[in-house]
Amino acid sequence: MRIRRAGAAGLLIECRDSEQVEAWRRELWRRREAGELTATDIVPGAGTVLLDGVPPGTAELLESWPEPDPATIAEGPLVEVPTIFDGEDLADVAELWRVSAEEAIARLRDTDFIVAFCGFAPGFGYLRGLPEEWAVPRLAAPRPRVPAGSVALAGAYCGIYPTASPGGWRLVGRTTLDLFDVRREAPATLSPGVRVKLVPAT
Repeated sequence: MRIRRAGAAGLLIECRDSEQVEAWRRELWRRREAGELTATDIVPGAGTVLLDGVPPGTAELLESWPEPDPATIAEGPLVEVPTIFDGEDLADVAELWRVSAEEAIARLRDTDFIVAFCGFAPGFGYLRGLPEEWAVPRLAAPRPRVPAGSVALAGAYCGIYPTASPGGWRLVGRTTLDLFDVRREAPATLSPGVRVKLVPAT
């Protein structure tokens, strides 16, 4: 772990992997709720955690804490995403994995995903859980429009498009689950730490 200054009142924790990112995110949220940490924002990324609105001396405070153990991370809430596995790129993903389409679907259904971080668009969560050896490349040319609710893969991440937008991820399915609504108290259905299961739509 490495801590760097990020602006006048920000700190950036550089982590060795996504599991350490999640461990630090959990620990920082827990300590903030307990009144042990002052920070206006705690934002996880692919390999970092950004803290904003922290007072002087916070870096030294973080360095004095023991590193959180990823194995002891508490489970977050579970969101089941009803999914129809009929994406345009499902056959290509199966070929890349050297399995049948049915086996590719089974792999996706059996994977325990967790929202690592959010970005790209409001409500878009980057879901980790796939083994690195199942990582798939993005499309060579992004689609000009990916329908809302599309379930897709890129690298070792899974993602669900909350709204229609351009995108270069490989489409494996679709859902009608409402992922983002500004009228809700918590607009995003998927936020960091939430566990996700892709379940067959009925």
